Amino acid sequence: MSTLLVPYYEHPAVRPAEWDAIIAAAPRLHSVVLNPASGPGDRPDPAFAELAARLRAADVRVLGYTDTAYGRRPTADVVRDLTRHRDWYGTDGAFLDQVATGPEEFAHYQRLATAAWGLGSGTLVLNHGAPPHPSYARLADVLITFEGPWTTYQALPRHPHPYGGGVRVGHLLYGVPAGADAAGAARARGATVHCAVPGVGDHPWGTLPHALEPTR
Repeated sequence: MSTLLVPYYEHPAVRPAEWDAIIAAAPRLHSVVLNPASGPGDRPDPAFAELAARLRAADVRVLGYTDTAYGRRPTADVVRDLTRHRDWYGTDGAFLDQVATGPEEFAHYQRLATAAWGLGSGTLVLNHGAPPHPSYARLADVLITFEGPWTTYQALPRHPHPYGGGVRVGHLLYGVPAGADAAGAARARGATVHCAVPGVGDHPWGTLPHALEPTR
């Protein structure tokens, strides 16, 4: 079964109905990515703090979004973001974005993973957006090995889970039409965690999966 990891990058005061729909779907969710300001921001946001508390009360994993710039962002800056997510929003995991795929950057991400674990991250998701070197499976609970449009995804070959151990594979899809069997497509390509949204362009993660769209 492929469960939903939801990266929804909209403010709860602007999209309250959408956030209500996410919380209502709690039993179907693997986790939700919290992203107040392309990271935790410079100061706590009370609306996101309240949202995070509601998600935790619904027994949803809350992952703090942190950009790593494919290994170019300094370790101290990433750790600062992880710390702010924990202190301000009570996150219980981390979603590291723009993660490198090659073995050359593995040591850097090993340090970041160690820092995340030390800060209490129980779930670590690495968003490579493409298949990474197998060594990264030693660090993550979930490896995001595809992020891209539905049209590209449909052309990918079907294959089993390529990584050993207990790591799960996730796929993030956008531009997905209503009625598409995204969950089935993800399973066929080895993913047990996925998100498939209709949004396109520079900000597809401001839309929800069709199945979670609130009724008006």
